[in-house]
Formats: sequence, structure tokens, C-alpha cells
Amino acid sequence: MASDFPRSPKLLKGGLVVYASQAPGPPPQVIIFQYNPEQMSRSLAMRAAPRDPGNVGSAREDVLRVLGPPVETINLSVELDAADQLAEPDKNPETVQNGLHPTLAVLEMLLYPTTEKAQQMLDLAQEGQVQVCPADTPLVLLVWGKSRVVPVLLTSFSITEQAFDPNLNPLQAKVDLGMRILTYMELKQGTIGYMAFLAYQRQKEMLAAKYQPLGDPSRFLGLLPL
Repeated sequence: MASDFPRSPKLLKGGLVVYASQAPGPPPQVIIFQYNPEQMSRSLAMRAAPRDPGNVGSAREDVLRVLGPPVETINLSVELDAADQLAEPDKNPETVQNGLHPTLAVLEMLLYPTTEKAQQMLDLAQEGQVQVCPADTPLVLLVWGKSRVVPVLLTSFSITEQAFDPNLNPLQAKVDLGMRILTYMELKQGTIGYMAFLAYQRQKEMLAAKYQPLGDPSRFLGLLPL
């Protein structure tokens, strides 16, 4: 059926892009949100240099200094519903058989090392290796429009399954995601995540340069000390 509003803008979908590692390799996996979250909460905390409260001169000198970009966290909720897929069962046999399990599993796997890596670590430990490197989780980019494509680390993950089919496969669910943005301070230079963060910050700088004050700024300038 044609849209009632043929000239309406095409809705961009948010999502996650998952790379197996920070180095170039196989094409990434793309996880598109079924529905865009209705809201996103963000917080920024200054990454200030340690200060010596007993050294007043040093404190004055360092008061505006920072070690790098702020620590930015993002929280959002992803709504999932199998109703549209179940309305066309011939086109969506996986949903008919498994409900939302595949969608939930692909999100949950962002927190898991692969079984192959886990087995390698176990084998090394059994061989008496003193140092066994922890397994890496995938590199995840949050994609939320052209101004926000940024590497993130999942810090919290909560699933509420709300409806089930006769086989107890979930049919409705809400996934609450907590993320911390990874900056050039946490990522290796030249990697996919490192370059993505630099592009994200440059985009912020470009948008900030477009800002225009609402009202007459001269009224404020007259209040400032000479």
C-alpha cells in the first residue's frame, strides 16, 4: 500500500555495527533497531587531571586542564516485537520457530567472547601458560544518524521479555542498554574505533561552529569585566 505521505522523509533507523576486532577484516555485522528508541539519555563527566589540594598554586594552574575528552555514557531502550514477522509466517520462518530468540541472542553475544577463544584460553591454561590474555569482545559502533557514529563499550544490559508463544519463545521484549563511549584515549591509534571517535568529535566541533546565539549577544558582552 502506498504511503499517505509520499513526500514524507524516509526514517533513518538507529543500530549497532559490530566488528570482530579493531583491525580491518571481514565485513561487520549490522544490527538495525526494529523501532528507534523514543529517548536517549546521555551524561558527560570531565576527565580532569589529578590535583593536589595542598598546593594552591598548582590547583590554580590546573583548574581548567583536562586529560582528554569527557567520559560520556549513553542509555537507551530497544523495543522488540515479533508481531509484524508473525503476520507473514511464510516470509519469516525463523521467527515462527524461534520468536525473538535470534534477535536477543545477537545482542547478547556482544558481551561474550567466542567459544573458540574461550577454548583456546582453557587449553593454554591447561598447558601451564602463566599468562593467558583475556578474550576480547567485539568492537561496537553505535549508529544514530550521520552526526553520531561512535565506538561504545556495553556497560549494562537488561532484558525484559513480555510475551511468549506456546513454546515459550519470547514475542515481545525490551532491552535496556548502557554504553560508554570509547575515545582515542582507550583505543589503539589507527584502528577502526579510534578513527570513528575522531570523526565523531570533529562532527561535534563542526556543529558547535554552526551555533548562533538566540537574542542579542551584545547585551551580555556589556556585563563582562574589561
